[in-house]
Amino acid sequence: MIRRWSTRDPDFTSALDALLHFDHSTDDAIELTVAEILSRVRAEGDAAVLEYTRRFDHLDVAAMGELELSRSQLREALDRLPVPQRSSLETAAQRVTSYHERQKLESWSFTEADGTRLGQKVTPLDRVGLYVPGGKAAYPSSVLMNALPAKVAGVGELIMVVPTPRGEKNALVLAAACLAGVDRVFTIGGAQAVAALAYGTQTLPQVDKIVGPGNAYVAAAKRRVFGTVGIDMVAGPSEVLVIADASANPDWVAIDLFAQAEHDELAQAILLSPDAEFISQVAASIERLLPTMPRREVIAASLKGRGALIQVTDLEEACVLANRIAPEHLELALADPSPLVDKIRHAGAIFVGHFSSESLGDYCAGPNHVLPTSRSARFSSPLGVYDFQKRTSLIEVSKAGAQTLGPIAATLAHGEGLTAHARAAELRTKN
Repeated sequence: MIRRWSTRDPDFTSALDALLHFDHSTDDAIELTVAEILSRVRAEGDAAVLEYTRRFDHLDVAAMGELELSRSQLREALDRLPVPQRSSLETAAQRVTSYHERQKLESWSFTEADGTRLGQKVTPLDRVGLYVPGGKAAYPSSVLMNALPAKVAGVGELIMVVPTPRGEKNALVLAAACLAGVDRVFTIGGAQAVAALAYGTQTLPQVDKIVGPGNAYVAAAKRRVFGTVGIDMVAGPSEVLVIADASANPDWVAIDLFAQAEHDELAQAILLSPDAEFISQVAASIERLLPTMPRREVIAASLKGRGALIQVTDLEEACVLANRIAPEHLELALADPSPLVDKIRHAGAIFVGHFSSESLGDYCAGPNHVLPTSRSARFSSPLGVYDFQKRTSLIEVSKAGAQTLGPIAATLAHGEGLTAHARAAELRTKN
């Protein structure tokens, strides 16, 4: 069901490269459809959004106002939750908020000896759009993880879009929106919702940035509107890499692999271990536990298509491989995991020790679960408060400072052939 390799295999490097490869390109039919939707919404506004909502979500509505949920509707969804669900949602929200409050960037400046002041001004975004999958899919955790950092950053207005095919609303998602302080919620989805957020319509105002997961049409739309608005990222399938030794529980490791594999058939779950016997135990756990999983067919397809159990020479080699893989989630299921933390340079999130299951990070540990995928952890970071803040440079040059900086700037400007730049600097050196 799941391939088993050793780093000593003669073709291991090329086989691993093939396993890690994921093609982010979208097929031509999706691109053409998305391009048409974006163009029509940009030109026609509400009318186009309503037409696509009728066509794709089978909602017969005459005006955009019918697709906006009131604050009282969100509050009602929260109030009607069973006590365990509401308590869990509230606790998760509190932990996510508390963690992200530590990420806030502050403005700063310093004054040089000649009186020149330099600094950085930090400003929250004015308006952010949050895309949330809807219908049968229920992702209240995504609402919290995207909305709460924006609120902590001080974003002026947060607009959520969520499809409700045939009017099917998810109470947990709406309750999470209420709890997270989302300002407006529209029951629209797909590329048309992304277009409405990016360009604005007669009813839905244009946002400055769009965050949140979606299907292939949503991802294609986000790629196309980038530049008109900011986006968080275009994420690939979910990933977990587990580094484990014989001290780990093979059943726990197998379930942790399942937890990623159950997302979809393209999700990736990989185990690295120096212990061949432990790998065999995990393989046996997979065989025994898989039939008990409600999503066993999805898990099996994921493990067969993109999973692997890999024997490494030692934990040092495991770290080298981990940095090459640059996984979204990295679990260190080890007797002594601490020394390895500093050796990991590329991972979206690191889960340290046997009790740090990745699923806790998905829901309630506190750090954000929106993480870089497809090896982009080499250059990207988890979603955070800093993604909803802008940094503006402050430059206040004193008269004395202009005498020092002017000749430097003028010399460099003349070297670039930009005479007006040079003259602007030189004029300020005159008394």
